[in-house]
Amino acid sequence: MPPIEKTIDHRTLRSLMSAGAHVGAEVVGQAGAWGIVINYGRASQTLAASRGEPRMFRKFETLAVYLKALSITEFKVNLAEFDPEAKDTTRGETRRLMASDRLKAAHAAAAHEQWIKEKVQASLADPQPNIPHAKVMREAQALINKKRKQHAGKAPA
Repeated sequence: MPPIEKTIDHRTLRSLMSAGAHVGAEVVGQAGAWGIVINYGRASQTLAASRGEPRMFRKFETLAVYLKALSITEFKVNLAEFDPEAKDTTRGETRRLMASDRLKAAHAAAAHEQWIKEKVQASLADPQPNIPHAKVMREAQALINKKRKQHAGKAPA
């Protein structure tokens, strides 16, 4: 698909259609898949999937049903990059990378959650008396004021 930096998601597109905006579509063929560029006003935006990457359709019929459900019944078709013999190789790799990223994020989140639970448990088990919030804030403000005075004396001439 032509590199269009901005994307539009299904919800936003549906809202535009519901608001009566004049929306045009260009179906762009590429290696084994079809994408959609949405045009309204002077803006052109690639239809994005829920994860932000361009939404691609393997079958033209599925794409046509999608557009018809949005009441977009006329659209341009760009076949310049379409190759019916090619397979959409980016889709599987993109999904594998996204799955890997999701798994890494899930592990990081679980580790962070465990760290938080340990800190909370340690705090609850600490036998020292609690310090009132107001006292901690006064001490912190006094430290900030002291540091400001120190740095004020070091100001360049």
